[in-house]
Order: sequence, then structure tokens, then C-alpha cells
Amino acid sequence: MPNINGKTVKFWLLMTIERSMPRPLSSTALKLSKEEVRRYSRHLLMPQVKMEGQLKLKAARVLIIGTGGLGAPLGLYLAAAGIGMLGLVDFDVVDASNLQRQVIFTNDDIGRPKVEAARDHLSKLNHYIEIMSYNELFTSQNALRIMQEYDVIVDATDNFPTRYLINDACVFTQKPYVYGSIFQHEGQVTVFAKSDGPCYRCLFPEPPPPGMVPSCAEGGVLGVLPGIIGSLQANEALNLILNIGEGLAGRLVRFDAINVRFKELKIKKNPNCPVCGANPSITKLIDYEEFCGLSDKNATHEGQEIEPILLKQWLDRNEQVSLVDVREPGEYEICNLGGQLIPLYEIPLRMHEFDSSLRIVILCSGGQRSARAVELLRKSGFKNVWNLKGGLFAWSDQIDPTFVKY
Repeated sequence: MPNINGKTVKFWLLMTIERSMPRPLSSTALKLSKEEVRRYSRHLLMPQVKMEGQLKLKAARVLIIGTGGLGAPLGLYLAAAGIGMLGLVDFDVVDASNLQRQVIFTNDDIGRPKVEAARDHLSKLNHYIEIMSYNELFTSQNALRIMQEYDVIVDATDNFPTRYLINDACVFTQKPYVYGSIFQHEGQVTVFAKSDGPCYRCLFPEPPPPGMVPSCAEGGVLGVLPGIIGSLQANEALNLILNIGEGLAGRLVRFDAINVRFKELKIKKNPNCPVCGANPSITKLIDYEEFCGLSDKNATHEGQEIEPILLKQWLDRNEQVSLVDVREPGEYEICNLGGQLIPLYEIPLRMHEFDSSLRIVILCSGGQRSARAVELLRKSGFKNVWNLKGGLFAWSDQIDPTFVKY
């Protein structure tokens, strides 16, 4: 589920445009047809699975939240394994930039809602299973309704508000939470919210400051990495349903794709956790955008923004303007307006490089990171600092259509 890209905030209050409610599995879930026996024969030959285990898979209901990088291998492998009901939640459309890693989609899917495209492809892969699609944001308002039909919840999202939401909802409903995350060439996976194990808040009590952790859309990701981490998540979901293996509850597996190394970290349950501890202080779903500092209350004030046309006029008149680009170096190489490159996370340590005597205009791709930079600078005493409204993508749309969008 995307966000980590501004779309979560943008669509937070929009109405659902498509919703499908799960239907009960039919009585055929209690047996395998001749065709299904042939299809799942390699499972049936395994002593850890056999007929009993395959019937467990057929009776299982798994919800995948997010159908992008991690959601693609998750959907493919869980569908192929014969999970009886798969739920797909997303509110994004397929973009050309997705095809480098989101292997469930093709060129023909560009512009289609992701859940629709994913549903169609998975149905062709295995027509013996049910696939429910939810073309909507996963929010505090609909989370419990959507989750109630499912046994295992798998997180294939890319933003902090949704991760905290999934965690809390899983703790409240006592459903296992299969967690995975990726960035550049590293990924991690574990299981949260089991009764005897830690939850996401035990590991990450507080979210990072907004904008300080780049998303995959900002920092990039190695194309094969989601396949590796998503496959590990699918593996853990199958183990949970089959009740086999040691399980990852209490263990976080980290993978470095460039150096091809795995690490394992122990995670302990926090007895004072505000959600899963002995005396929880959070007992219902909250506003997770606000909790992570991304709600409208934290939005940039109008007076701190500058429209692209006005910035162009300033530049055309050779006015004294200092451009500061807060994107990542790789993004700067793709396209830039010049100016100084200072990635957002470096700003607190490099404020001495800003010239307060000039108009300072902060740039990023879509305007979110630059808004955060403006906030940091203003809190530190800079007055004449501005955020390019809509970022460089707005510059491309409104000023220079040859300017690259990525």
C-alpha cells in the first residue's frame, strides 16, 4: 500500500469506490477434487503437509494489505499454494515505475487499480480459490470490518501509519501479523501480535519524524528484493496455517541483497507496551496519520509555499534565490533545477550552510519532504524559507513538460 508517497494523506478522507465483502467458503473446502489433488500433489507428498495440511490451506483466509512490491510475490505464492480465500487491499493504480519489481503486473495493467489487476492475474493462476478485492485505503474506519473475515494478516505496505494500524488491529482481534519491509537493498520480516510474542510497538514504540525515513519511491529499491522478502512472508503465512516450524514470533530476520547475508535479531515482548502490555493505554484504533505526524494539523501553512510559476519568475529575473534540493543523490542525478543538494535527514547537521539573507526555496519530488524541511528550518529561526508547492513534479506539469518525472 503506498505512502510512503503522499497518497495516503491525499486520499485519507475520500470515499471508497469499490468494495467486495468476503463470502463464506463452500463445503468443497472440506475435500480436494481430482484436479486439485493433481495441482497440489507436491504438497501432498510432504510429510509436513499431506492431505490434512492442504485442506487447512484451502480452508484458510489470508488478507494481504498492499499489492505492490511485497504484495506481488505474496499473492502469487499464496494463490499457487491453494489458500482458500485471499483478500487484497490497496488504493493505488499501476504505474510504469512499478514494473521493475511488482511482478504480478504487466504493461497492459498501467493505469488500472492494482487490486483489480492483481485479482485478474491471480484468478488465472488458480481458479480454485476465492479472491476478494478492496479498492480502498486501509483505515481505522474500515480495518476491523475488513479483517474480521480473515485468519492471517500480511503487511505488504510501505508506510508507518498503516503499519501501526495493522499492528494494533491485529492485537485487538488476536490475529497474527506477518510483517515485512524493504528499502534499497535491505529487507526484514517477522511475525507480530501472537499472544506469546511481541508486537510492532514493542520493537518500534514511536514512529520516526515525518520525512526522515525515505520511502522506496524516494530512495529506490533493488528489483529482486521484494520477491525475496515477500516470499519469506508467504512462507511464514503458510507455516502459521499449517502450524509447522519454529515460527518467527520473537525473531526478526534481516536480509542484505547486495552482500547476500542474513541476520537474526531477538525481539522481546515489552511488558509496558501501550497496546499488548499488561496494562495497555491504547485500547481502540486511533488516528494513525496524526500519531505519525502526517495529519492535516501538521501540514505546511499557505504562507510557507511558493507556486512553480512564481519561482520561475524569480529565477527569470535573476533574483537572489537559494535553491536547496532535499531529495536523495540518485534522484538529483535523474533531474534537478540546480541548487544545493542536502538530503532531508542531513538538514539538522547542516543548517550552518543555509544563507538566511537570501530567499531559500526547498525542493523535492512531490512537496512532502520539502515541507518537512521548511518546518525544521523555521523552527530553527529561518524566516525567508519557502516550499515549492507540489515539488518538482508540479514544475514538470506546470512549467517545463520536458522535465523528467520518475
